[in-house]
Amino acid sequence: MRRQSLLLKSANFLDSINRKVGELVSWLTLAMAILTFAIVVFRYLFQMGWVWLQDSVIYMHAIVFLAGAGYTYLVNEHVRVDLLHQRFSLRGKAVVEIFGVLFFLLPFSVVLLYQSLPYVLSSWSVWEGSNDSGGLQAIFFLKSFLMVFSGLLILQGVAVILRSILVLRGSEGG
Repeated sequence: MRRQSLLLKSANFLDSINRKVGELVSWLTLAMAILTFAIVVFRYLFQMGWVWLQDSVIYMHAIVFLAGAGYTYLVNEHVRVDLLHQRFSLRGKAVVEIFGVLFFLLPFSVVLLYQSLPYVLSSWSVWEGSNDSGGLQAIFFLKSFLMVFSGLLILQGVAVILRSILVLRGSEGG
């Protein structure tokens, strides 16, 4: 019973990380809508425009997708191939989840994390910025979200495994 409690607490903690990140980046969608409206107003009413403002919308869009992926997985809104999954029992679903995380999600996330590290470090070493005149000079920051993406998916994958173990042990998994 104590081990199940530890598994549940660990899964809840990992879930809380992605929940907080998801709630935080969800505000970027509002900011993107406001900025897009402002860009249109400035361009068509005042014939004014700034590359950095347009870049900021693109950056926010990328951050929403990359940092929000773990949250999307947490709330089960990710793309799933549900040919048989919905017909499985709770225990069958738990086995499929463990298999999927161990053989697909974790290897993909670990390889992406490993492969993106030199790419991101190289970008940071030169403070890589936009090639466009007046563009945001923070491509190094944006590229870092490849690692954030991988890390948050790994955390959520571990949480899914822990909950699936609880299901297989006879608990509902929280």
